[in-house]
Amino acid sequence: MRKSESTLISLFTLGFVALALPINISACRAIPLTPAQLSMDADVIVRATAVSYNKAPEENRTTGMPDSTVEFRVDEVLKGENVGNTLVMNGYLNDKDDFNDRAVPYDFVRPGGRAGSCFANSYKKGAMFLLFLKRKEQKLTPYWAALTPTNEQLRSSDDPWLRWVKDFLQSHGEGRKDKPTGSLKELVLAVAGDKGTTIEKTKRLTTWINTSFTWSATDYQQSH
Repeated sequence: MRKSESTLISLFTLGFVALALPINISACRAIPLTPAQLSMDADVIVRATAVSYNKAPEENRTTGMPDSTVEFRVDEVLKGENVGNTLVMNGYLNDKDDFNDRAVPYDFVRPGGRAGSCFANSYKKGAMFLLFLKRKEQKLTPYWAALTPTNEQLRSSDDPWLRWVKDFLQSHGEGRKDKPTGSLKELVLAVAGDKGTTIEKTKRLTTWINTSFTWSATDYQQSH
């Protein structure tokens, strides 16, 4: 048998075997967001703990969107407004750790999201996660940026990934902005601070008043 004929038969056989075997190859094509893009584009960022199923899975597990939903306890809000004490999102629960094996800041999804739909959709029960969420159809979801670390498992409440995101948000003015509440004394203390001389505190308080309550001549006329 000539070499060309042998090569042709080998290629035909290989193709036949590939078609006959029940192999499911479905890889997504996506460019993950950078850590900065992820932090800026997310509507809500929270540290949350996977608690229990809100709705148990009814079918076989998939790498796509699960039919089951998981309830998370919100432990800390890093970004966003009107976030409740709990969140319910599509996902699966398991008893396995799935930590990201790359260096912080993460630029790629954890191992559980590196195949199929390219989203990590499983969460270890009782473990903490840093969730970058988008509002879609009135709901918050972490499944909005393929191959991007939108729902990484944390090792502790002082995880390096969590610290990096906090520092980034603070440096870019994107962190949660809590408004002072309570008595007038508490408000003044919150604005002026407790460090420095009396003159320095007064200057900080005056600056805050001038920038927060600026009236124009038109505003004054309309109020009288």
